Amino acid sequence: MLLRRLARPMFASWFVSQGLDALRHPGAHAQVVRDGLDSVRSRVPAAARSSAPAPLAKALDGGLSDKQLATAAQAHGAAMLVAGTMLAVGRAPRTAALALAGLTVPLVLVNLPIGGRGVLTAAEKKARKERLVRALSFAGGAVLAGVDLEGRPGVTWRVQHARTDRAALRAARATEAAKHVDG
Repeated sequence: MLLRRLARPMFASWFVSQGLDALRHPGAHAQVVRDGLDSVRSRVPAAARSSAPAPLAKALDGGLSDKQLATAAQAHGAAMLVAGTMLAVGRAPRTAALALAGLTVPLVLVNLPIGGRGVLTAAEKKARKERLVRALSFAGGAVLAGVDLEGRPGVTWRVQHARTDRAALRAARATEAAKHVDG
């Protein structure tokens, strides 16, 4: 459908631009990740952090360097860029859209307008809130794009109808076999 061919690239453009930005400027994204981890660290008790799996515990305890965070931000950006491009060109669009929905979850968590370094100013809270709403909106759109069947019946419908058709075929064969036995 023409509408999908136009809407998918327009929708994917935000993900592609965010992915490119993370690849080109990983330092800024690493700082956002650091702020998000600091926010989580302030809310998670030390006992829970120490019992977490080793990589997660290291991240929550501030054991990751800026270079490691920048690399993680670049990897996340590359994944968003690839999935966004796949959605835009129509290659496995449902899979790409669901991957984008999953890749947006960290953006939602990092942009929660609470916590961070000390107390946030009103402008910082407003900016985080706007980024949060934007990320939530795009995550919701990606989920919708991921479940779009393009007007074709879904797997559940196909399975149910295949079972009904198979039962009807068995009944017809049984009726036909009964005619030959009786006759």
